Amino acid sequence: MYKYIKRFFDFLFSLLLIVLIAPFLIVIVILLKLTGEGEVFYFQKRIGLGGKVFDIWKFATMLKNSPNIGAGTITVTNDPRVTPVGGFLRKSKLNELPQIINVLLGSMSFVGPRPLVEKNYNYYNKEMKESIEKMKPGITGIGSIVFRDEERLLSAGNNPEEVYRNQISPYKGRLEIWYEKNCSFLTDLKILITTVWVVLFPNSNIVNTFFKHIPKS
Repeated sequence: MYKYIKRFFDFLFSLLLIVLIAPFLIVIVILLKLTGEGEVFYFQKRIGLGGKVFDIWKFATMLKNSPNIGAGTITVTNDPRVTPVGGFLRKSKLNELPQIINVLLGSMSFVGPRPLVEKNYNYYNKEMKESIEKMKPGITGIGSIVFRDEERLLSAGNNPEEVYRNQISPYKGRLEIWYEKNCSFLTDLKILITTVWVVLFPNSNIVNTFFKHIPKS
């Protein structure tokens, strides 16, 4: 019952949001058209419900050939592949707004495990994969909140891919398992509130206040 009601609210609120923020989205589209390489949207293959691949929508924030240069699918702080407008969109998380279309179409939910590219997804162990494949991926989630400064963490090491594989991925996977076992309307509401709060107040410790029993790193 929970998943059907959740889908109803996902559809309803994504439709309302698209209508409400359409003027704001148009401004971003114009800015992107006039800067960088003129690209507006970026589509990337991600792993979703049941392990199926889908196209995730994002505003274009990096150079077109970014996956084939530099750190590949991993983005670090002050990544030279990020355009000036793209840097602002990434920092403010506004680059994620087009994923409302994914929610409307049903490939994503507002709250769920963060969908990964296949390479990064394969860093998860069997238990982690089985757990997250039971859920629709989300625009936000407990893993996204805890690792909201992921780019900074990746920049701290000499090998970003190794940091992601050995440090970030194992912990993020445990967080997604926790969500799968504790998902509810109350949990989703707390995650949505926390997401907005940490975007407005990046240094806030509200995660530990709202989610005292999540796995520790």
